[in-house]
Amino acid sequence: MSQTKTGLSFLWISAFAFIFDLITKYIVVKNIELYESIQILPIFNLTYVRNHGAAFSFLADNNGWQKYLFIVLAIAISFVLVYLLFKNHASQKLQNTAYALIIGGALANMVDRIYHGFVVDFLDFYWQQWHYPVFNVADISICIGAGLLALDAFKNSDKKKA
Repeated sequence: MSQTKTGLSFLWISAFAFIFDLITKYIVVKNIELYESIQILPIFNLTYVRNHGAAFSFLADNNGWQKYLFIVLAIAISFVLVYLLFKNHASQKLQNTAYALIIGGALANMVDRIYHGFVVDFLDFYWQQWHYPVFNVADISICIGAGLLALDAFKNSDKKKA
């Protein structure tokens, strides 16, 4: 009886993204005042802000119900992605890495919402007067995961054509 290794072996990536995000947020909350900005580079500041919404503060101006919506979404998406990891073979490295990064980022932001009622953001990139919305390590994990899924889709579409 031979057992095949599943994509669940990639969950260590989720754990790393989750822990790294929460550690960086803890450091920011303990060492930087709300709305304080520390210039690191001419185009980059550490700026502590609170995001009560989702990406780019989507739904941030609502009465607080969005917090529960985003918590439920993070749990549901994570369950689906864990299931997909279970169904995947370990050799599907790009897709498994993408799923794992998204899980880690989604759960880290979820913990923030549960603990604080908002998400701690602090990475502030800008050029002159233009500021990209402030974000965090979990957001980076989710975006890299989404990018890897797109890359995997392009790679697999070439294989299907062949």
